[in-house]
Amino acid sequence: MTVHGLIGKKIGTTQVFREDGRSDCVTAIEVGPCTVTQVKTADNDGYESVQLGFEPIKRLNKPRSGHLKRGGAQLFRYLREVGVDDVSEVEPGQSLDVSVFEAGESIEITGKSKGRGFAGGVRRYNFRGGPKTHGQSDRHRAPGSVGAGSTPGRVIKGLKMAGHMGDARVTSRGLKVVLADAERNLLLVRGTVPGARNGLVVVRKAGKRKR
Repeated sequence: MTVHGLIGKKIGTTQVFREDGRSDCVTAIEVGPCTVTQVKTADNDGYESVQLGFEPIKRLNKPRSGHLKRGGAQLFRYLREVGVDDVSEVEPGQSLDVSVFEAGESIEITGKSKGRGFAGGVRRYNFRGGPKTHGQSDRHRAPGSVGAGSTPGRVIKGLKMAGHMGDARVTSRGLKVVLADAERNLLLVRGTVPGARNGLVVVRKAGKRKR
């Protein structure tokens, strides 16, 4: 199959046993079925990719429902674009399932990490904190200096400080497919999958992210 990835939903973790009795911790992901809602070509859009729809719903707002109905597709809650080798082999309305992936294949998964709220430097960036003695009674988890007073006389943009932690787009690479079950639309993956349970993820073949 020429499509590089599919949309899925993280279910949770479980374990599988090898033939020698050893067990592997794996993450179960409900992948697909996804429907091709739009095919983008170099002539019309300047690049080649396919837009996939996941999780059918009955109602949508007018802009999104108009976009999907124009292509003759049903309504979907989630739309994502993935790369494709040859757009001529894909057409709108085509259904894709987890059989796109094979056991032992390397993949990468993109999702939204768990939101941790406001966090300090120690938790957010693994800062060591200040000394625990020599009169330092209130600097145990302080960040230390955040810049010079005279030049430039301000805090440099992007400095690691306390702030909102998590709830950001994250891509985990180097994951392995342990099992691809087309009957149950189930993908078992060895490795860290970003996001919370029931979180939306995009599963792609390794090195096939759309630039």
